[in-house]
Amino acid sequence: MRSPTVTPKLQRIAAQAARDPDRVFTTLAYLIDEDFLREAYRHTSKSSAPGIDGVTARSYAEHLDENLRDLHERLRSGRYQAAPVERVWIEKDEGGQRPIGKPAFEDKVVQRAVAMLLEAIYEQDFSDGSYGFRQGRSPHEALHELRQRCMTEGRGWIVDADVSGYFDPAC
Repeated sequence: MRSPTVTPKLQRIAAQAARDPDRVFTTLAYLIDEDFLREAYRHTSKSSAPGIDGVTARSYAEHLDENLRDLHERLRSGRYQAAPVERVWIEKDEGGQRPIGKPAFEDKVVQRAVAMLLEAIYEQDFSDGSYGFRQGRSPHEALHELRQRCMTEGRGWIVDADVSGYFDPAC
């Protein structure tokens, strides 16, 4: 069930941010209620591996109302503390390994709730040509836009440089 109160809250925040770009939002935590957490849960990926606590999306959902009520109470009272993020190493296609973190499922819900609030505030600050990590934008759309601009602006080549390993110690 989608909450009828979440979208209007986000729309109100977005409208305030658009009207007054210099506005400082001092607190938004009061907006994260159980309905908001339920919507954040709905938007959280259910297919990823469990974190260090071993809780899966399926097991969290078995007592969803109770879990969200407890989570909200801990957030409201300041007792919420994210579980440590489990670090695992995955193989890279070109050899070697890279680390990734596996947060606990409940922390993913909290992260999604915070991201929903921040997106409402900052979305209007991005240029229309910005695609990175934005709701409703995909890498495929970015590539399509890039191709279109190259065609219309007469660009003949593109340079893509990955310098992420440049400062790694030599093996």
